Amino acid sequence: MISRLPLDQQLESLRAVLSRNDVLTGVLARAVTLELPEWYVTAGCLFQTVWNVVTGRPPTNGIKDYDLFYFDSDDLSWEAEDTVIKAGREVFAGLPAEVEIRNEARVHLWYQDKFGVSCPPYESAEAAIDSFAATTCCLGVRVEADGQWRVYAPHGLSDMFNLVVRPNPVLAPRAVYETKAARWREQWPELTVLDWPSMSVMSTSSVD
Repeated sequence: MISRLPLDQQLESLRAVLSRNDVLTGVLARAVTLELPEWYVTAGCLFQTVWNVVTGRPPTNGIKDYDLFYFDSDDLSWEAEDTVIKAGREVFAGLPAEVEIRNEARVHLWYQDKFGVSCPPYESAEAAIDSFAATTCCLGVRVEADGQWRVYAPHGLSDMFNLVVRPNPVLAPRAVYETKAARWREQWPELTVLDWPSMSVMSTSSVD
C-alpha cells in the first residue's frame, strides 16, 4: 500500500503513475512555457489517471479536461485572464485534450453565481486547491523549469490510491459533492464514496 511507503517513495510512485498518461505529461511540459505565477495542473486529470492505472484502465480513460490553475492577484480583470487563456490555446494546440485555464485570484468574483454560495478571495493557488469538494481532488502538480516535479497534496495520497472519495465540506455545497461523486462512480464503480458529514459532526469539527 502506498500509505505505508516513506513519503519520498509515495511521491515517486505518484510521478510514475501520472507519467503513464502521455496527454498529462504533454500538458505539464507545455504549461511551464507559459511562465504563469503559482501554476498547477490539478483536479480530475490527476486523480482520475491514478484511478485508471489502479483499476487497469487506459490512463486517459474518462478524463474530460485538464485543469490549469494559476494565481495572479495583480490584475483581476477578465481581459487579463482571457489573454492567458488565448495564449494557452496556442501552447496546447495539437494535444488531444481540452485544457481549462483559470486565474484562481478571480474565483470569488463568479463563484456565488455558479454554485450559490459565496467564496472568500483566495490568497494562493494552493488555497483554491484546498477548497475542492472532495479531499481526493485536492492535488496539484507542476514541473519546474529545471524539470523537477512539485506536488501539493494537503490530504496526502492514500485515499486516491485506495479509491476512496472523501467529502471536503469547507466551501462547495453538499449537492456539488454528491453530483460529482455519483458521476465518478458511474465511470469507476470500484470507488468507495463516503457520505457528506452531518451538521452535528461538522459543528463538532469546527469547535475542535
